[in-house]
Amino acid sequence: MTNLLDGKVVVISGVGPGLGTTLARRCANEGADLVLAARSADRLDDVAKQIIDLGRKAVAVPTDITDDNQVSNLVDATLEAFGKVDVLVNNAFRVPSMKPLAGTSFQHIRDAIELSALGALRLIQGFTPALAESKGSVVNVNSMVIRHSQPKYGAYKMAKSALLSMSQSLASELGDRGIRVNSVAPGYIWGDTLQSYFNHQAGKYGTTAEQIYQATAANSDLKRLPTEDEVASAILFMASDLSSGITGQTLDVNCGEYHN
Repeated sequence: MTNLLDGKVVVISGVGPGLGTTLARRCANEGADLVLAARSADRLDDVAKQIIDLGRKAVAVPTDITDDNQVSNLVDATLEAFGKVDVLVNNAFRVPSMKPLAGTSFQHIRDAIELSALGALRLIQGFTPALAESKGSVVNVNSMVIRHSQPKYGAYKMAKSALLSMSQSLASELGDRGIRVNSVAPGYIWGDTLQSYFNHQAGKYGTTAEQIYQATAANSDLKRLPTEDEVASAILFMASDLSSGITGQTLDVNCGEYHN
């Protein structure tokens, strides 16, 4: 423990079985108390117990961030529990369609933008007064999809590009209130979730998960994929006072697959 977030209150959306859980635990280990938001109440309760076992406080608030009333409830519950907010991490994620844009429904594209960009904006709007009071930090979890134009990622790239441009605009708009807004753009994130996917793909195509990993990592400079902990470290940096002079920026975490 280095106490990067000692005494801070961190709100994390999209607390699922992968990066969200790892990040929550890392924040707790760095001295933060947590507010955990996601649609699945069971997952939130489990992660909250893990945080409490680490000696920190945690509040679980089931929230659909595309719903105005539920976001308002999250803000109220956070302030009632802790009276302040220092960090907001927008980590909500939806699996992209993986279809060419010509075959992707407009509703799917709307849903992707609604979650990635407008969902994050709802949370930022709701927490702005509290973040202004604490001179706090917003970290939006983006994706390396903004660095390429590979086929079948069109809808996902549209949503994440909207999130990126929104983050840059908010950094300018909220800077005079002392709020920093930055982004972290991971590549493939190695952990149990991706490993399960690789196992599924290996069975489907008659190969091995290790071979899929090596093929996926081959284009990166380090010849490997970033781990959940490594992505969480980048988010922690942007959330903490170590990056107090940084806003409107994007930190790529892809082991050198793309250079920005």
